[in-house]
Amino acid sequence: MSPADRLRTEPAEIERVVLDAVIASGADAEVIEVDPDLADTAAFCEHYGYPPETSGNCILVASRDDPPTMAACLALATTKLDVNKRVRKLLGVRKCSFAPAELTQQTTGMQIGGVTPFGLPDDLPIWIDARIRDLDRVIVGGGSRSIKLLVDPAAFTTIGAEFVEDLAVATG
Repeated sequence: MSPADRLRTEPAEIERVVLDAVIASGADAEVIEVDPDLADTAAFCEHYGYPPETSGNCILVASRDDPPTMAACLALATTKLDVNKRVRKLLGVRKCSFAPAELTQQTTGMQIGGVTPFGLPDDLPIWIDARIRDLDRVIVGGGSRSIKLLVDPAAFTTIGAEFVEDLAVATG
């Protein structure tokens, strides 16, 4: 799917791409329907009663180069992605930051609040904070703001993701 096609992708279409990727991974997964107004992690956890310690945020990070070098990073809601040190070094760039919402949607077809490691372009690196590997299950976006996925973290290796030590730092 080209970047232009991803930008025009309807939420139901990207959900299908994501769910097909989950099925292909063989992951033990559960789909959780979500009010789109409550898709942001803090609101989701508070409203639906899931602990932030088991909720992940998938964030697209981009260099400031033209064209940007990008990667998808998954970190727990109780941590902060180490963009300026760890992620920057992994990308091999001088400067990087969270990708703007428009670039995220253009690259992934997903809106902020629904970004997930599943169904991403094949050439996009996926880095998962190593803390997630120790969980029985983690909640991630489902491709749109209408669903979340409760998955076994082992599924991430089947989609080519890499667990990275110290990708994020604890907050609080």
